[in-house]
Amino acid sequence: MSAEIIQLVATVKRQLKAQGLTYRDVARALKLSEASVKRVFASERFTVARLAQVARLLGFTLAELLRESAVALPPLEALSLEQEEQLVSDDRLLLVAVCSLNHWSLADILPKADVVRRLRVLDRMGLVELLPGDRIRRRAKRDFDWLPDGPIRGFFEKEGLVDFLKGPFTPPGDSLDFAHGMLTDAAQAELKLELRRLRGKLVSLHEQSVAAPLDAKHGVGLILALRRWEPAAFRRLRRAGV
Repeated sequence: MSAEIIQLVATVKRQLKAQGLTYRDVARALKLSEASVKRVFASERFTVARLAQVARLLGFTLAELLRESAVALPPLEALSLEQEEQLVSDDRLLLVAVCSLNHWSLADILPKADVVRRLRVLDRMGLVELLPGDRIRRRAKRDFDWLPDGPIRGFFEKEGLVDFLKGPFTPPGDSLDFAHGMLTDAAQAELKLELRRLRGKLVSLHEQSVAAPLDAKHGVGLILALRRWEPAAFRRLRRAGV
């Protein structure tokens, strides 16, 4: 089986998941049993007619679906300084970007004209690709890395960090924990890797939750921070020789 077919089927699966559609929905569209649809996906053998039907279910033409598969490029891992500066210069642009990268709806937040206008800006910036019907293809990872001491980190420290840490961290499911230790450079590097894995776990759980109805999920924030640090009070005591 060619790599192109494998990538095309992977694209179909990805779009089904992103839109909250199941094999049962595909079965109804193709007028097949759910078991038959599962066998088709398992064997990765689609006729052109069936691919066209699945494309319509996803809101694509067959040509658009093929193009979607062909341009499935690795997403941006980080933004340039100019891209970060442009994002934080416009609160509404930043809101549309966050919602777009996270599969969140903007329907109840901004007028459609505002959303489309800013999606065009994000398209020119290279963060998304605006498709027919005002659909989008993401070009950046939803958890892209912030530039060290860059505009987004500065915006977060000024606008988000204090508000987040206000808490109260008392509802079920919330958590505020802190740990301190003495580590070698190698141990610190290992811990940093574990934090990155945890960040990846949040991304995975977010993707799993995309298909859930809005009233069954809620926004969460997770801060992962690690640096060499000694409390100022401890430093003062050590220097005083107490």
